[in-house]
Amino acid sequence: MSDITLTNAVRANLNTLTSTAKMMSDVQNKLATGKKVNSALDNPNSFFTAKGLENRASDLSTLLDDMGQGVQTLKAADKGISAISDLVDAAKAKANQALQTSDKAQRAQYAKEYNDLLGQMEDLAKDSSYKGKNLLAGSGNDLSVTFNEDGSSKLDISAVDYTDVASDTGLGLKDLSVTSSSSNATLEIAADAATNGTLLTAHSGFSAGDTLTVTDKDGNQVGTVAIDATTTVNGLATSLNAMTGITASYTVATGDLSFGGEGVTLSKGSSELAFGGSISDFDTDAKIEASLTALKSAQDTLRAQASTFGTNLSIVENRQDFTNSLINTLQEGAGELTLADTNVEGANLLALQTQQQLASTSLSMASQASQNVLRLF
Repeated sequence: MSDITLTNAVRANLNTLTSTAKMMSDVQNKLATGKKVNSALDNPNSFFTAKGLENRASDLSTLLDDMGQGVQTLKAADKGISAISDLVDAAKAKANQALQTSDKAQRAQYAKEYNDLLGQMEDLAKDSSYKGKNLLAGSGNDLSVTFNEDGSSKLDISAVDYTDVASDTGLGLKDLSVTSSSSNATLEIAADAATNGTLLTAHSGFSAGDTLTVTDKDGNQVGTVAIDATTTVNGLATSLNAMTGITASYTVATGDLSFGGEGVTLSKGSSELAFGGSISDFDTDAKIEASLTALKSAQDTLRAQASTFGTNLSIVENRQDFTNSLINTLQEGAGELTLADTNVEGANLLALQTQQQLASTSLSMASQASQNVLRLF
């Protein structure tokens, strides 16, 4: 159409309309996308800078998810420690109950219940996992939480092993020995081929002048036996048989003097020689006190570990909050470079529409001026 001749006025108005249409298209695109920079062609510097900020925000968002899972793993471990601590308190109560009685059968029962509590502690430790990671299950369960993109900032959390409470590296709580016997008490004298006529003083632990005391399960004295230089094993058995409710017999081959029944105790002074019933590590006050000491140490260990995990949890949660804020900052920075001001762009579009209308009117007027030549004919 190069052969068509346009007046200067018409050509100027056409150029104005073309330019206005292009600007209107740009403004409408900004309003539609909400961005003033939609591609590298719009503004290479702003586009690539914003892209870098958005990429870093995306990387941090992925790490943020990992931090959240780390927080949950720490919380699971903390819940486990809290529950185990409650069981340690229950075990203390059992030990203190054992101290309140001298009945060895009851003490043996408390010892069994104590052992049951230790088993429950181990089960709790095994169950304190989150998504396959258990900070109370020892080796292979260490947790590492990464805080930045290149991994240079992270927190390594070491797992502890409470799945075996007897371990010295765990809680150091050993199961109590509980041995059940028949209702008869057994006094080990000596395995001897001799007859029941063997002198009692010929065996270790017995001397002339000793007095043996027999008590029932309630601690009431049943009778006593005075040992002299002529007392034989048979004589001791005879003296025991003479007591109310006591039946005694001696087995030469094993050297065991059996007498009963349930809960009967034979003592020499303050020393217990034989007991008819279950025997446990709670038999003496000293053993119970030792268990209480071990429980206190275990409780201190649990509290120290809970404090350690609590510190770790605070660190991870703090970094989680920081990362959230940093992601917002990066996204805001990218927005500052690329986002359009819809108020300004709306005003621009309105102005361009007005300009377009004026240009159209001006073009119409320029065309009318050219048509005036027709009036000559």
